[in-house]
Amino acid sequence: MSAETVSIAITGAGGAGVMTAAQMVLNAAARTGLYGLMARSTGPQIRGGEAAAFIRLGAKPVNCLDNRFDVMVSLDWLNVERFAAEIPLDAASLIVCDADAGPPPSRIVASGAQFVTLPLQQTVKSLPGGRLNMLGLGVLAAILGVPDDAITVVVEKALRKRGQAVLDAGLAGVTAGRSLVEGLDVGRFHLQGASTAARTDRWSVSGNEMAGLGAVRGGIRFVAAYPITPATEILEWLAPNLEKVGGVLVQAEDELASINMIIGASFGGTPSLTATSGPGLALMMEAIGLSVASETPIVVVNVMRGGPSTGIPTKSEQSDLNIALYGLHGDAPHIVTAANSISDCLFTTQWSVHLAEQLQAPVITLTDQSLGQSRAVIDRPADISFFSKRETFAAAAATPYQRYAITGSGVSAMAIPGTPGGEYVADGLEHSVTGRPSSGAEDHGEQLAKRARKLEDLDYGQYWAEIEGEGPLAVVTWGSCAGPVREAAELARAAGMDLRVISLRLLAPAQTDRLEQALAGVERLLVVEQSHSRQFYRYLRAFYDLPGEIRVFSRPGPLPIRSSEVLQHIQSWS
Repeated sequence: MSAETVSIAITGAGGAGVMTAAQMVLNAAARTGLYGLMARSTGPQIRGGEAAAFIRLGAKPVNCLDNRFDVMVSLDWLNVERFAAEIPLDAASLIVCDADAGPPPSRIVASGAQFVTLPLQQTVKSLPGGRLNMLGLGVLAAILGVPDDAITVVVEKALRKRGQAVLDAGLAGVTAGRSLVEGLDVGRFHLQGASTAARTDRWSVSGNEMAGLGAVRGGIRFVAAYPITPATEILEWLAPNLEKVGGVLVQAEDELASINMIIGASFGGTPSLTATSGPGLALMMEAIGLSVASETPIVVVNVMRGGPSTGIPTKSEQSDLNIALYGLHGDAPHIVTAANSISDCLFTTQWSVHLAEQLQAPVITLTDQSLGQSRAVIDRPADISFFSKRETFAAAAATPYQRYAITGSGVSAMAIPGTPGGEYVADGLEHSVTGRPSSGAEDHGEQLAKRARKLEDLDYGQYWAEIEGEGPLAVVTWGSCAGPVREAAELARAAGMDLRVISLRLLAPAQTDRLEQALAGVERLLVVEQSHSRQFYRYLRAFYDLPGEIRVFSRPGPLPIRSSEVLQHIQSWS
């Protein structure tokens, strides 16, 4: 076990309350001054079946799961073997399970972990209204050394709205769970948090919630979307909060309606967004091309999951990169951004709105299930504002209005419907500078160049990537892989290695000169990604001249990329 973190897995059948108990553990630990990360694993059926929650707590910010688990609390053994590979255990791990639950899966036994059996089901039956997850919460609170008052506050906040009887039963379950652990030697799992003064400005958030907040901060005031795992929580967060700032959310009948609704709302002058996952993004591609051709700004947040087809809706993967970059037909330049952490989901979404509005173009923002549905205790992100906005046509203009005028920046003023003198033809056909449909070679060439130039010539500043460290070895990555890569780099530097980490936030348009400068002096380069076909590596090879010896560490979901694996690849060069 790391001296600075402790990792916990809670497993049980779907509906057993695993996620509820895990979130209470995370929030209670946060009240003691700890940081934390909670990830979730469920089966492809989404409801029912298997369920597991993974928690990592530490005195410093936690950006990824650990390489192993210190404690596993199994509420039952139903279907655990389906995700046993996601729970690496060893001889130093402690497994708490029900004495009457039967034999554990052979893979769990083979880990060599220490088993402690407790009368969980028997105890629950003795409690009026008892719930197994609340008993497990008490067991974990005792093992982790979480004070009674921290657990009580969290339980009361979560259960009071369900009535006094439910609250009393929950608190009784926690107390009973604590009593079951009395006498166990578990002090090695206790962590010391920060003082109250040091933790007054922390948030407990998911990546999907942060994406929703980024949308609101960026100025989004209309959202149309169709629910889809794992993006639905963005919509659930936006539904009440968008209304508070005068916005509107519409649950459309499908993804085709969603994308066309936001194009229409944006054409009317309202910054607009939709959220989806891979199958939905595939359906939206034709309409995103309409956004390109008509130069109508929109944002599409795509929370990636395993594919193809329905794939694995509840597991994370980075395999939508190709469709985000290349999925549109014709020459259709657009922007693709990617969040690099749960906290960064806020900034990247907000920045994406800014880019869409400034450049009058569609932006596809990529996160994934690992970022979107995981929850972290983080320091409050900085408040960042972008001051540029959509260039609109003013009625007082003296010359006839040209919606698609050829300008130096490639951006031309967009008339809001109803603006006197701002009438123009708006559709997906190629057009002249006035918007009149045209099949002429000159008009087509001019408009193609205009749409490309406005994206290519913009100075995206420092936000295009996050760069840390220096050295002849570089690790290039993106998205949720950035967390384990950063942790591996910290461990490598502590061992005396010099290396740099480059995590791309802007994927399209490619920043060729910037990455060339960031890789200056690099002799060895490791690419880390979570896809089977090495989509990110092939993207890099398509747009950049990569220096030195190149190696790739790639793997599809559902197994996450772990920092120990990245570190092994780094050390293989030493």
